[in-house]
Amino acid sequence: MAPKTEITTVFCDVGGVLLTDGWGHESRKLAARHFNFDYEEFEKRHQPLAEDLDCGFINVLDYLNQTLFYRPRAFNQSEFMEFMRAQSEPFSDRIEVIAEIASSKKFLMATINNESLELNSYRIGKFELYKYFSLFFSSCYMRSSKPKAPIFDNALCITQKSARECVFIDDRETNLVVPKQLGMRTILCKEAGQLRKELMDLGVFTQRPPHLV
Repeated sequence: MAPKTEITTVFCDVGGVLLTDGWGHESRKLAARHFNFDYEEFEKRHQPLAEDLDCGFINVLDYLNQTLFYRPRAFNQSEFMEFMRAQSEPFSDRIEVIAEIASSKKFLMATINNESLELNSYRIGKFELYKYFSLFFSSCYMRSSKPKAPIFDNALCITQKSARECVFIDDRETNLVVPKQLGMRTILCKEAGQLRKELMDLGVFTQRPPHLV
């Protein structure tokens, strides 16, 4: 059996792996309670727009105008957007793993993530993700989203990497199907220790850092 190709490229999701989800259903439920609006009514308007929002075909203000501010509210768009941004929190131990890989300067580091333009820009800046990743294949830039194939195909084309030299990290099984079919190695991220071990198994880490030995 031929040896496996050495990993040169680490593709990583953001929401659910390095940070909490940017605007997931739990955040939307929390918003409905906080601002006292009907969640079910909001969801009926959210669902048809969700992919367009993630893929950058509409901006967050258009989205809010269609889902919430089609009638007067006791709160304004600025207050609501501040709430949306506040839902983002880091998984610091997982970021530490990615930071260690990035600091080795041995790998091309890039995200493949679904996010609206405004939240994506905020999260990259707020959590300094630009320190670890040189490329952001975000749905809002790529005009395509996971789990569909085009976002993965385009990431490979732009980086000029073969799938077999790439690993993709995500927290959802459904997002790993296409990368596996393309030939990427994949990791279903559950927690930092497991992520580190699976990366070690792929040769991305050669040894444990001193504080974990």
